[in-house]
Amino acid sequence: MINRDIAIFLAKVLGMFVLWYVFYEMWLLPDGRLDEFLSVNIVNVTGGILSLLGQEFFLGYRTVGLAFTDGLYIIDGCNGLEAIGLFIGFVVAYPGDNIKRALFIPMGILVIYLANVARIVILAFVQLHYPQGFEFAHDYSTSSIFYIIIFLMFIVWINFGGKPKNVV
Repeated sequence: MINRDIAIFLAKVLGMFVLWYVFYEMWLLPDGRLDEFLSVNIVNVTGGILSLLGQEFFLGYRTVGLAFTDGLYIIDGCNGLEAIGLFIGFVVAYPGDNIKRALFIPMGILVIYLANVARIVILAFVQLHYPQGFEFAHDYSTSSIFYIIIFLMFIVWINFGGKPKNVV
């Protein structure tokens, strides 16, 4: 039999996921402005990092790439917005101090954003130096690392921001 507190947490996570999905699919995605802003911002920040690394690169509307490649087009599903919603849902569903939660969520969003920028930079180098491995890197390696980071931040929330371990 499942622990009552765990069942409540899982129900809250499921509820948050459904709310986020409906909100994203019915309002944010059709509107497109937040996805567009985030994608274009990631392209520009990635370009800045490639410039700092001394790389020859190009930028487009939602495209960034190293010279001699096709570049990476940042679609709505690759800008991290859905993952941010998932992260917020986990943190909101787990009991904890609301002041700590209000501080932790923006920090988590920043970590997810930076992880996604790092992912795009890595994918740009993979595309240039190991193009035959790009699909695997895009579909599995970098995405897995991205979600591991979200999971680790949730663990941090449980240990430092959430209620004591014996109270769920």
